[in-house]
Amino acid sequence: MSKLIINKVEKGFKDHPVLNDISFHIETGELLGVFGRNGSGKSTLLKILFGTLKADLFDGLVDSKKYNPSKNIDSKIIAYLPQDNFLPYDIKVRNVVPLCFQDEDVLDKIFFDPRIAKIEDQRIGTLSHGERRYLELLMISRLPQKFILLDEPFSMIEPLYQSAIKDLLMKIKQDKGIIITDHYYFDVLQITDRNLLIKDGNMISIRDKRDLTKNGYIPQ
Repeated sequence: MSKLIINKVEKGFKDHPVLNDISFHIETGELLGVFGRNGSGKSTLLKILFGTLKADLFDGLVDSKKYNPSKNIDSKIIAYLPQDNFLPYDIKVRNVVPLCFQDEDVLDKIFFDPRIAKIEDQRIGTLSHGERRYLELLMISRLPQKFILLDEPFSMIEPLYQSAIKDLLMKIKQDKGIIITDHYYFDVLQITDRNLLIKDGNMISIRDKRDLTKNGYIPQ
């Protein structure tokens, strides 16, 4: 079991503070939901944790060892799936997966997935948003990193694949720690172990939908 502890994160842009006093923890085997209104800093936090954006102040540990995202971006600690699709549109599924993986066992586990078997002869650009997102999640789950950051995996996904993605995430979290941000709060609350809300630059613990309402994230 691995544990990621974030003692403090601060980040601002020019004279506008975004993240003031962010602290939390997550272990492998957990799925942590992070909510927040647009502009609250959700994506900013994920980019800082991954290392593509530098924080003004960062204090974190992985398994009791200091973690510096900007220096550890190439390490096997954290993987990141951003909102935007990253796979090239003009390549077939069966050809794009081996570009990322050479291990035969990993390739078999991806291609033997029933949903992938149905689309392996299609070009990435012809897939539905749900099919493409499912493929991306399945691929990132086969990376060696113990922690995965997901930015809006349910956004604009058809209901059939919302359900498939939730099932997949429950399998992935058996040996990985997953942080997920998404406005589809109902879907997130169904699968997460714990939830947090970023409000006014701070973290607030969320137990259920009532806490989201109380803190002004969703209407009464």
